[in-house]
Amino acid sequence: MATEKDMEKEWEKKIEKKFEKWGEGSCKPKKWHSHGGGVMGGCFYFLAIIGAAVYYVEQVSGFWPTILALLKSLVWPAFLIYEVFVRLAM
Repeated sequence: MATEKDMEKEWEKKIEKKFEKWGEGSCKPKKWHSHGGGVMGGCFYFLAIIGAAVYYVEQVSGFWPTILALLKSLVWPAFLIYEVFVRLAM
């Protein structure tokens, strides 16, 4: 019975064989890079959170309401999507 390491090595060999023509460029199959969700999407989301934090904090006064406003700015996409679904009657 094959061990987990043996199966992993077999899988890597199959992947390398399948993509060996792709490795002729600057990136080899073992050295592929990934940014997850994309840099621009992350930058846009970060700026939107900062904008939401500024908006929500301007609306309140006091320590705990400010903390609540900062937490609310982190989850503003959930509020946005909820309102879109309500408007679309989904």
